[in-house]
This record gives sequence, C-alpha cells and structure tokens, in this order.
Amino acid sequence: MTEVERQALWLSFQVASAATLAALPLALGLAFALGRGRWPGKALVEVLVNLPLVLPPVVIGYALLISFGRQGWLGRWLYETLGITFVFSFRGAVLAAAVMALPLMVRALRQSIEAIDRGLEAAARSLGASRLDAFLSVTLPLAAPGLLSALVLGFAASLGEFGATITFVSNVPGQTQTLPLAIYSALQSPDGEALALRLVMYSALLAFVALGFAQWSHRRLQRWLGQST
Repeated sequence: MTEVERQALWLSFQVASAATLAALPLALGLAFALGRGRWPGKALVEVLVNLPLVLPPVVIGYALLISFGRQGWLGRWLYETLGITFVFSFRGAVLAAAVMALPLMVRALRQSIEAIDRGLEAAARSLGASRLDAFLSVTLPLAAPGLLSALVLGFAASLGEFGATITFVSNVPGQTQTLPLAIYSALQSPDGEALALRLVMYSALLAFVALGFAQWSHRRLQRWLGQST
C-alpha cells in the first residue's frame, strides 16, 4: 500500500467517523422535535433538513463555501473571533460530510422515535421519574435500533461524499482527499487506473467492514433489548 493510499484510507475513516459523531446530537434533537408534536415553522425546518437529499451536492458545497469560507458571513466571524477556518482543511471536510449525512440520520431516528409508545414514558413519569430519567431509561433504549441505523447511514454517506467536499474544501492530499476524491484524482492521470482500482477495493472493504459491524451490533442490541423487557 502506497503512502497516497494509506492517507486516503485513513483520512476517509477519520472524516466519516468525525462527521457521523458531529451530526448525531443535532440529528437526535431534530428527530425528536420533528417526530413529537406540532409547532410553528415545523414544515420549513423539515424542508431545510431534507434539502441535501434533493439538491446537487455541488450546490451544498457552494452554500458552505459562501457561508463558512474565509470571506463568508459566518466564516469570517469564526476566523476573526476564534481563529477557526474550514476551507482546505480536515475540519471543512468533516462539515461537508456531516451536512450531507444529516438528513439520512434524522429520518432513521425519527422513524424509530415515532414508533415508541409514549404511554411507556408517561408510566415512567407517573412512577416518579423526571423527564430526563424517562428519556434515558425508556425512550433512548427503545430508540437504540434507530440510533444504530442512523450511525450506519451517516457513516456510509460520509464515506462516499464527493461533490460537496470537492466544492467546499477542494482536493488536498492528506487534508481533504478522501477515497472518492483520491479515485477521481487517479482517474485524471493517464496511468492511474491501477491506483483507482485499488482505491475502489479499499472503499468497498471499508464499507463491508462497517456494514458487518452494524449487523453484529444490531443482533447484540436486539438480544439485549429482548432480555431487558
């Protein structure tokens, strides 16, 4: 394995993991907000959350660029106030992947949350549990399958992200060049077909390992939930 291949493989794993974990709290909050009750502006929030699913990834990348770029309205403030920059950096690659993965994670979590019998939460509250205790002891364990699905979908989406990443943070080896971008670069080279093929195999292997781990975790989770009920 060459240095280019190692860098792309390791960076892809880092970006996908970081993006999934970064998007998870927001996805969980949005899933609860959208799956429980009615409130003004809910339809608008749903549209905004799902925009990355229907817009071309290049459009999302450009929106991130004009927002979080050094001269963007938010990027300039972050740079001048906190010294944080996103363009041409690992941090920007994580942000792009997280934005693209977020709607899939919200959907998986929302379906799981909407399927939970709210009477179980009410029963826990009637027995003296606080709202937080009821959430931690009843809601969250019952939503665990959806949580696992959200993590898998988020990781897979982040692993395969291309358009938003290359538009927002370019294709910098060792910084933003994940496996899809490395494959693209290899295919632009006259003698890069062999490298591209190896990178494709690494991508498939990483995805296979992630899905296998998800299946194993799902079976363990179902067994644990069956024993605890």
